[in-house]
Amino acid sequence: MTVPTGRRERKKAATRQKIADTALRLFLERGYEAVGIREVAAEADVAVTTVFAHFAAKEALVFERDGDFEQRLTEAVTGPAGREGLVPALKAEILAQVRHCTAEGAAPIWQMIDGSPALREYEASMRERHAESLAAAIAAGPGRDRSATAGRTLARFAVEAFALAREAADPEDAVDEVFRMIEAAWEAAGPSGS
Repeated sequence: MTVPTGRRERKKAATRQKIADTALRLFLERGYEAVGIREVAAEADVAVTTVFAHFAAKEALVFERDGDFEQRLTEAVTGPAGREGLVPALKAEILAQVRHCTAEGAAPIWQMIDGSPALREYEASMRERHAESLAAAIAAGPGRDRSATAGRTLARFAVEAFALAREAADPEDAVDEVFRMIEAAWEAAGPSGS
């Protein structure tokens, strides 16, 4: 996540983090469905409007790094590493995110997500949005000579690789396996018009 530089931006970021941390603690203690936004606001000592100024929906409190994840995905393919090798750069970013989301202490959060229809639905729509943003970044990248369909396919497979890996017994091996298939498919797609 980009570190805010000004005092006001730092205060906003600290408030946002406090709200997210408070919400997650309450959700894990009492269950996602049992906790309301008013309770999160009261516990975080902020107004309900402040919660909604930072988070568009209750589900977003659980996925508070959503924007950061999406930004890092697009930067992976548009930055220097992506210009050197699109698929390896994307794999490195997905692997970093998988490591973060499977780190010690993450299991109860994923159990909560898996147990909530609202959170599962939100996660699915989030992955779809990430894939669309990633596809646009792939298409806009310099020297990309694959079709739009190939770029959208790569984006969807990469985002789904994250979901598959997080559920695997060995997440890092799962990323390697999925990206071997992605690399082969990307190469088979070949340049547009060939």
